Amino acid sequence: MTASPLPSVDAASPLHWDDPDRAAAFVAWLARIAPAHGLKPDTVRLASADASFRRYFRIDRLDAAPSRIVMDAPPAKEDSAPFVHVAGLLHAAGVKAPEVLDWDPATGFMLLDDLGRQTMLDVLDPAKPDASRPLYAQAIDALIAWQLASKPGVLPPYDRALLERELALFPEWYVRRHRGVTIEGKLQERLERSFKAIVENNLASPSVYVHRDFMPRNLMLTGAVDQPLGVLDFQDAVYGPITYDIASLMRDAFLSWDEDFVLDITVRYWQQARKAGLPVDEDFGAFYQAVEWMGLQRHLKVAGIFARLTLRDGKPRYLADTPRFIAYIRATASRYTQLTPLLRAIDEIEGTQAAVGFAYGRV
Repeated sequence: MTASPLPSVDAASPLHWDDPDRAAAFVAWLARIAPAHGLKPDTVRLASADASFRRYFRIDRLDAAPSRIVMDAPPAKEDSAPFVHVAGLLHAAGVKAPEVLDWDPATGFMLLDDLGRQTMLDVLDPAKPDASRPLYAQAIDALIAWQLASKPGVLPPYDRALLERELALFPEWYVRRHRGVTIEGKLQERLERSFKAIVENNLASPSVYVHRDFMPRNLMLTGAVDQPLGVLDFQDAVYGPITYDIASLMRDAFLSWDEDFVLDITVRYWQQARKAGLPVDEDFGAFYQAVEWMGLQRHLKVAGIFARLTLRDGKPRYLADTPRFIAYIRATASRYTQLTPLLRAIDEIEGTQAAVGFAYGRV
């Protein structure tokens, strides 16, 4: 079906629709809400798209008022109710997140305030860790505030079933479909034994609110240096291991830090979390081990998701970052004898040999 463009002020990012009925619904929705919010419909243009079926548009307002963001989330493919729910939780926790100004559940169109154009990832330089510490300090402040607001029964549980479903993405999408490796015999036994150990270890951590994608790409610079970071992409939040979000922050999908820096920031988070009364282990060594095991869960899951995005959803750019995740997996597995079967499995899948020693070198 031929895409039809809407008026745009940004020729580099024209707005296209594969479904003319959805395009018409958008025009009607925008015309309805524009007067109340001072919107200029002829300025709507593409702002960004993510790994899901959501798209984001930017739209100007009358009298040079701050611009707004429109979320395009087709209800048949994306349930926006969790986004609205978690946005409210973040605001209640004192965390800066987009405010939902209008939402039409029937069409999936949503109007949000605009937190800016620059992410934390945009300004980080892995070659200059010292310059990055203030931003990571701000990220920790937001994470602590989010976790302190935690209550059971408010968000879906990050339970055994979800942990196991996430891990299953790796053998199905990365190993079988991307690498073309048949999972049987010793390889199957190694993966099953490793996954069981990972799940048991992660279930042992105390539970708090978990953003589930708390990384520099989803943290926005909202103004001056002393302004809090904005938090995006939170709709998959759950109630689960306290180790998850700090692991996500420090073992990022799109950049890698040397281990000294990872340790330093993780220690700072742990100290601040203890002072705030959050349920982190009193021994940092034990806490850091739990963070590593939680990170391993995430790395296996994301490698599977990135392969699925390429093979099923036609978004190949994500797969370019999978070597980073394989390096993370290998580094963590090489630390613990209980994870030796996983290290051997990765060697077989990748057709490589285990490296001697440990490093968090940039990938």
